[in-house]
Amino acid sequence: MSQHGLLHPSDHRTVDLDITGMTCASCVNRVERKLGKLEGVAATVNLPLESAHVSVPAHISDDQLVATVNAAGYTATVRPAADHGHSHAMDPAGGDHMTHGGSAASLRPRLLASAALTVPVFLISMVTAFHFPHWGWAAAVLALPVVTWAAWPFHRAAAINARHLASTMDTLVSIGVGAAYLFSAWQLLADPRMTESPGMEGMAAGGLYFEVAAVVTTFLLLGRFLEANAKQKAGDALQALLNLGAKAATILREGNELSIPADRLQVDDLLVVRPGEKIATDGVVTEGTSAVDASLVTGESMPVDVGPGSRVTGATINTSGRLLVRATRVGSATTLAQMARLVSQAQTGKAPIARLADRVSAVFVPVVLVIAVATFGLWLLAAGPAISAGELSSAFTAAVAVLVIACPCALGLATPVGLLAGTGRGAQLGILIKGPQVLEDTRTVDTILLDKTGTVTTGILSVDGTTALPGFTEAEVLRLAAAVETASEHPVARAIAAAGKSRETHDGGALPPVHGFRSEPGGGVLGTVEGRLVAAGRTGWLEQSGLALGPDRKAALAAAEAGGATAVWVAVDGAPAGIISLRDAPKAGSADAVGALKELGLRPILLTGDNAAAAAKVAAAVGIDPADVFSGVTPEGKVAAVRTLQASGATVAMAGDGVNDAAALAQADLGIAMGSGTDVAIEAADLTVMGNDLAQVVQAIQLSRRTLATIKTNLFWAFFYNAVGIPVAALGLLNPMLAGAAMAASSVLVVANSLRLRRFGR
Repeated sequence: MSQHGLLHPSDHRTVDLDITGMTCASCVNRVERKLGKLEGVAATVNLPLESAHVSVPAHISDDQLVATVNAAGYTATVRPAADHGHSHAMDPAGGDHMTHGGSAASLRPRLLASAALTVPVFLISMVTAFHFPHWGWAAAVLALPVVTWAAWPFHRAAAINARHLASTMDTLVSIGVGAAYLFSAWQLLADPRMTESPGMEGMAAGGLYFEVAAVVTTFLLLGRFLEANAKQKAGDALQALLNLGAKAATILREGNELSIPADRLQVDDLLVVRPGEKIATDGVVTEGTSAVDASLVTGESMPVDVGPGSRVTGATINTSGRLLVRATRVGSATTLAQMARLVSQAQTGKAPIARLADRVSAVFVPVVLVIAVATFGLWLLAAGPAISAGELSSAFTAAVAVLVIACPCALGLATPVGLLAGTGRGAQLGILIKGPQVLEDTRTVDTILLDKTGTVTTGILSVDGTTALPGFTEAEVLRLAAAVETASEHPVARAIAAAGKSRETHDGGALPPVHGFRSEPGGGVLGTVEGRLVAAGRTGWLEQSGLALGPDRKAALAAAEAGGATAVWVAVDGAPAGIISLRDAPKAGSADAVGALKELGLRPILLTGDNAAAAAKVAAAVGIDPADVFSGVTPEGKVAAVRTLQASGATVAMAGDGVNDAAALAQADLGIAMGSGTDVAIEAADLTVMGNDLAQVVQAIQLSRRTLATIKTNLFWAFFYNAVGIPVAALGLLNPMLAGAAMAASSVLVVANSLRLRRFGR
């Protein structure tokens, strides 16, 4: 709350607006400027989410905010206040506003209709075999819905920008498509019989370019649709986070157990949580002991032992004993809901990266328009005072040729086709790239935060070593401990039992049976194995049971724990027999992957909620500098670590797999989720690797950088064609049909260059 107070003065309230109609970075700046002119108002506008987070003083009404945005040429609606803490805390996008330039659902019918009409237009216009008497009129009728209804998103965006004396790629598309169609229609109306006989087109008059208008529209709609589709799931992170919570809860009322929906829980309700069930909300244990698996929320592998008085978090799993838990926080006050808000804030605060094509076309479009008008004017000037119909036609043909050669088909394809090829190859390699802005981020990152558990390490406890005391062998200590632990469900017990079984199987034997098994939750287990009383558990529990541990034996325990291991005592017939150490070991390829990240120019930093000793041991094993280890970090601390590094000038990537990583993944300049992790981590990330190998993270960054390089090459060729073609067209040496062919050739080159990405990693 203190941070909120610093960001928003106490007499201010916050309002979230959903805004439609924004298409580029200049729109964002315009909305922020307009809202900022209202006294005391500060707004942060997010383009991909199509939303604004506004700090508003008491004297400014919501209606004034909406009116201000609407006056700027966009459509704003106030997100209901009740939604902040509940459903919209889970859905910061406020619904379908994930794709500026139209959602995939709204673009699909336009794309399908456009494609269905464009194919016959193209065949009729370009293939003589499909000609029939007056085919030009058929092409005109078929192309009309394409250039009007299907291309409407481009025309609308161009009109909005024109009202503010701005231009984007939409402006070029709108003018290029419109000019090609209107010029063709004018030619046909001027000479209605120009396509009376098959094969006739009146090339002297400049020809018909209905297929140019239709093909350009379809290609660019396809690009828009692919982009919208790729970004459709960007807002699902919070929904995935919400889905982690328990759907139902069992409560105790007047001695009776009642099952109710989790969202109806109230503070002070008494919850009954059986082994294997999720704890429905934050609370305090009043009765029972157990080990709670918090890995879904914390990402850390060690289960936490709880008993009366212990605090527990909603969405964690009760692994062994029956618990009674008194609810302390419900609904939007829970830890899970707070984490949802963290992700939401990190997503909303992320600056949108302007598209390369939009940045260039902001200058390119006005220049092309000026050249087209100048071409028309100079041709008329050269024709002299008496201008014939032929000279007027030549002037118009040259001006349209300029617009058509400049029509940004290749420019529009440069990013989506490169992205499609790169993401397609990535999918084959188990790498998912969320969208075009991610590629630029991979080029600029210089620091990568690696979450320890599940990213650098396996995330699964395993026996690291056995220390035997005099009178016992290591094999004997492990065998006896494993035999008694086989009867327990505790994760530590499972790890010891698995190690013992593996060793016995290797030696051709089997673990002996246990009799009189007893479990003390939070302490340990004991039972009779081969006539001997075997106990395995924590130091305090064994000492309470009467086991005497001398200084030398405590020193052995300290040595085992110093390396960050979890140590379990084994006692046989009341005497200490040995210590079994367990740890979460580094993955086999982690050290090589860290070396590869350094070669890519990244500084790897280890981030974990575990203790310093455990973190230091893992860092040393994989080659991370001791100074680059952040241990004992909470989920909020992970976000703070990212922000601290960003404030120091670093461009930060973050790799993680737990729910506790989700907010940090969203806050980072580049979030990378490991696919073996949780859905919420994957949805909050920019890049996802479906395997759990850190080497895939390296490959993901390499592929993203290669894809960006390909897109930039595509943009170069797209502009190169324009740069060469425009002067030639202006001189009248290129009629619009050849201009259309040159534009198509540039598109083919862009596609062919993009397809080279399919060979990446082979």
